[in-house]
Amino acid sequence: MLRKWGTVAAIVVAAGVTTAGIAVADDGPSAGPSLLNPPADQVKKPQLLTGQGVQPPEGPTADVALKVLRDGTLSVTEHVTVPGGRQLVSRVPLRVPASDDQDRVFSVRDVKTEGAAQSQLTGDQLVLTFAAGTGSVTYTVDGAVADQNGRQQARWQVASGFDTPLAKLTASFLAPSPELSPVDCFAGPVGSSQRCTLAELDHTGVVRLEQNDVRPGDRVDLLVGLPPGTVPATAKFADIGLFANAFALTPLTGIVFAVLLALLAAAAVFVWRRRRQDAGALATATGPVEVLLRDGDRVFFASPDGVLPGQVGTVVDETVDVVDISATVVDLAVRNYLWLAEVHGPDWQIARRNPPDEHLHDFERAVYETLLPDGTDAVLVSQLRARGGLDLRKISDAMYADVVTKRWFSRRPDTARGRLTGLGAGIFALGLAATAVLTFTVGYALLGVAVALAGLAVIAVAALLPSRTARGRALAGQVRGLLDYLHTARAEDIPPGDRELVFSRSLPYAVVLGDTERWLGTFAGIDPSADGSAGLYWYGGLEADRDLRRFGAHFPSFLTALDGVLTASGRAAAAR
Repeated sequence: MLRKWGTVAAIVVAAGVTTAGIAVADDGPSAGPSLLNPPADQVKKPQLLTGQGVQPPEGPTADVALKVLRDGTLSVTEHVTVPGGRQLVSRVPLRVPASDDQDRVFSVRDVKTEGAAQSQLTGDQLVLTFAAGTGSVTYTVDGAVADQNGRQQARWQVASGFDTPLAKLTASFLAPSPELSPVDCFAGPVGSSQRCTLAELDHTGVVRLEQNDVRPGDRVDLLVGLPPGTVPATAKFADIGLFANAFALTPLTGIVFAVLLALLAAAAVFVWRRRRQDAGALATATGPVEVLLRDGDRVFFASPDGVLPGQVGTVVDETVDVVDISATVVDLAVRNYLWLAEVHGPDWQIARRNPPDEHLHDFERAVYETLLPDGTDAVLVSQLRARGGLDLRKISDAMYADVVTKRWFSRRPDTARGRLTGLGAGIFALGLAATAVLTFTVGYALLGVAVALAGLAVIAVAALLPSRTARGRALAGQVRGLLDYLHTARAEDIPPGDRELVFSRSLPYAVVLGDTERWLGTFAGIDPSADGSAGLYWYGGLEADRDLRRFGAHFPSFLTALDGVLTASGRAAAAR
């Protein structure tokens, strides 16, 4: 019966669907998968490569002598001739499939080389390297003889894993008993049923083998039957185990992983382009932004897309910072919800001017109520410091939610959670469940692993994909234009009666964009009483001043004190 080295082969014949079986001994483990002998009239008798008229082979040649010793080991001697300027490497596998759930394990010892030959044992391989010239290697193999079907069988790959073509291979096999039958030899790629050029038992009891044109990666697998009990059976088998079978790489799983790799590459390109667009929106202004609107002889300030100072900072850097809250406090004063005033200390008072109404956003109401909770009409900055900190969580949560409501972000920028993240988590969980089910049922568990990896990829995309929307990117470019306005505006270009209002409405934006001192300097010379009332309409303590020079010197100190209270509050919250 023919035996095939490698994975079990099922031969299906059309018009009847006949399957070739695998012979397994009743008294021990299989020596490996076998192929049934084809009918004699289908087998063409190979011709010898020797005799008159046959030209010597061109290229490397090998002659191998195999001998089964009485202790059951196999002695192997290889003589290899390599033409000048070439090198030949052979990788002999020491662990090969024997059945669906077992591997046959060989071991090699006592390796000796002569001439242009070198050897190396690497894991489950014996690597033989032959340089130009003639070299030989001798070694002993344990595990070559197995009990099978009431007889014994010796098996060895006479040639395997060459990296260059072998012009001709000859081999001889000798055993303690001359009654050797059957003699089978297979050549070609691993798993093929192609027969060797010649494999027969001569009249002296020696098996002779010849094979020409051994291509890179081909193997020549010799199987020789021995009478029962000829030598001790030395074959060793190792269970592959459930997981090794379930997670084996197959053509199907290979295709799935190739598709997954292509999708990952496409996703990476998509994320890279979106992040590049997002970074470009922050670095490039959309052009001049008209923030000063004229109505006859009057001039009014209007922010782009109605963005508020506290929203500007979150849109630009995707985080709620102390300066965003400070700018909101100033803006609430400018819009007559709060009153700011200097007092002795130096200190500053924050007082109610008008109650919160429907015109305030949730985050603005949170700022108002955090500074002045119910029952408190006024508070000093020093008293806020003495409280031991403010709870800023409600403010930051409202700010993050607000930029999503305004459709500047697709999700809260402080978290990677969102619908895409939830989808990825669901795919990942499905992949884990599929992996478990496939492992303990039909196999192909790598399909479940691929699904789980796809879920992780979706989660990664959700985390890396900028949450700023196209509308948010447009606003980010407009904020650059707003900053240009703060840098180029001149007080003399605004009617005297509107200068105080334009200055005041623009000031919170200068605060959040870090341009406070320049803006204060630009309008330092204006007369706040030009509108008919002394001093700034939202800031007390400097009503007698005829310009804003002293205000410009004192106001940064107020911001510093307020920022200090807010920063300390944030640190205290983080420590808790």
